[in-house]
Amino acid sequence: MIDIEEKIKEGKIIEELNHDYHANREYISKSRLIKIGVCPEYFKWCEENEQEQTDAMVLGSAFHKIVLEPDTFDDEFAVIPAIDKRTKDGKLAYEEFVNSAVGKSLITEEQFKTISAMRDVIMANKYAKALLKGTTEKSIYFEDELTGEKCKCRPDCMRVIQDRVVITDLKSCSSAESKAFVNDVLKFGYDVQAYMYRLGVSKALDIPPENVDFVFIAVEKKEPYLMNILQVDEYTLQRGEQLFRKYIGTYHECKETDNWYGLNGIYGEINQIVLPNYILDSIKGE
Repeated sequence: MIDIEEKIKEGKIIEELNHDYHANREYISKSRLIKIGVCPEYFKWCEENEQEQTDAMVLGSAFHKIVLEPDTFDDEFAVIPAIDKRTKDGKLAYEEFVNSAVGKSLITEEQFKTISAMRDVIMANKYAKALLKGTTEKSIYFEDELTGEKCKCRPDCMRVIQDRVVITDLKSCSSAESKAFVNDVLKFGYDVQAYMYRLGVSKALDIPPENVDFVFIAVEKKEPYLMNILQVDEYTLQRGEQLFRKYIGTYHECKETDNWYGLNGIYGEINQIVLPNYILDSIKGE
């Protein structure tokens, strides 16, 4: 029998703040690892230079929080009130608000309405609601057996169904239509995430990876906030594994050699411009 609570007690699954999870740089996460797919030089630059959070990133974090941990939403986020900062009283009121929200991420009232509407769409869907009735926002730390590199993941939700575990991941997106979301999977490395999380969960729970399923709940960020539930298939997981192996292998090699090479490769070769086949065919007259 799979018992997530027992694994939490054993320390294989960690209860900690999201901030503490992200602050742990000893273990590599998917979001950091896929940057090495651009080139190791870019990865190293990102590691050494703090990136500012974009509005989309803040909205995504707030969306996750209001769906998965609504009781502590106000501990991490503050909604900017509608204040006319052109007036003396308005400036004073805004200053008081900012002082009261130190350490919190600020979102506008419009952003709050958006994430609330997105949450309501999810909770109105019986399948999405059922998928999210599990263990949320827990950290898993594990070692990649082939490279020995320390990895980590933080599933949005894990639910035990008979002899299987379903990992559910929330995604805010521009389009939740299936074909469009597949493009997001390829663009943002969600396939790597699915494989890496499946691997981490299987290790933490001492079960075969084949007993772990991965599902996305994708919700659009504009009205009517269309939602889609998509299960990751074996081919997507295979691609995720291939990319994970490539990225973790490169990461391990660069750490060993301290050679964080750029776009021209490990030996500094000159790259060639290669035209797509459909253009080549038109040139050849085929």
